Amino acid sequence: MAGSQTPGIDSPLDLSTDDRFRVQEYGETFQTIREAIGRRIVGQENVIEELLLALLAEGHALIVGVPGLAKTLLVSTVSDILSLKFKRIQFTPDLMPSDITGATIIGDDGMQGDRALRFLHGPIFANILLADEINRTPPKTQAALMEAMEERQVTAGGKRHVLERPFFVLATQNPIEQEGTYPLPVSQLDRFLFNIVIDYPAFDEEFEVLELTTSTYEAELGYLLDRDRILEAIELARRIEVSEDLVDYATRIVRRTRPGEPDAPDFVREWVSWGGGPRAVQSVILGAKSRALLNARTSVNDEDIHRVVFPSLRHRVLLNYHGEAEDLDTDEVIEKVLLTMPDGRYQAARQVKTAKSPWSFLTRWFGI
Repeated sequence: MAGSQTPGIDSPLDLSTDDRFRVQEYGETFQTIREAIGRRIVGQENVIEELLLALLAEGHALIVGVPGLAKTLLVSTVSDILSLKFKRIQFTPDLMPSDITGATIIGDDGMQGDRALRFLHGPIFANILLADEINRTPPKTQAALMEAMEERQVTAGGKRHVLERPFFVLATQNPIEQEGTYPLPVSQLDRFLFNIVIDYPAFDEEFEVLELTTSTYEAELGYLLDRDRILEAIELARRIEVSEDLVDYATRIVRRTRPGEPDAPDFVREWVSWGGGPRAVQSVILGAKSRALLNARTSVNDEDIHRVVFPSLRHRVLLNYHGEAEDLDTDEVIEKVLLTMPDGRYQAARQVKTAKSPWSFLTRWFGI
């Protein structure tokens, strides 16, 4: 119905004049943060943006890339800029669940000298937890993160221990070496808001990396946001305006990745075993709202949706035997879903972007 309100979808009236001023202020602050990260991490603009979007959406991120692409350095750099408690866990085959969550031990109660049980907090009690090479530890230990990632709490000895907000799990994974690794279960993958892929740098970027890392250069970074302002930015991101039309658009994109849906394209039925679920739609909407705030805008547009669809879906769309036999990449399937949407919005956006490119004549003349 025209003019109706969907629960959870903010209307223009929900953002006051002060809120709109704060959107502009935080947009400028996050631009400063991106520039500060760029002093230590050369290139990788998309990766940096996606990581900041995950933080603004208060979601977890899985960072995938071959060794030596600064995955760990990126996370530690973000923690250096944000005034948050940071802990790092190197995941290994002999890591135990208690090494992550903590353990109940017998100790003095501190008053009468009597012996009593008390819970010793593990490294998970931080604001940013770097789970380095998360797929190198067995499923039993991986599962120790499940409750914390979903409910932001740890249960030990029958007692609940609430984790302080904000809480982010930023996990890294090497996609090449699979020997001695334990693939993450689908249920745990679904708890990551984004799957961020880091690729090799361009030639000029790699040249700059060599200049910086083989010299005495050391980037000086200071805190740019404290915990209270980060929580305020997270709350503000959720209040960014998004139209019912865009929510409908994002929902239809995700639903078309499910082979059992009536509207699923034939290639999805042929190549995909499982598509994105409700968490995938939530990820797209929250990521799009965060991107609007990151760019100092008070409302979400089509470009925001298109930008966050890939990191939101690439770990939630599972290829079947036929898809793997065709040597397909999940991103290729997602892009084909976007290209075959009946409204043609993604195609139109690509054409506009190509027309603005200084090399667009190559596309028109040679089909490149």
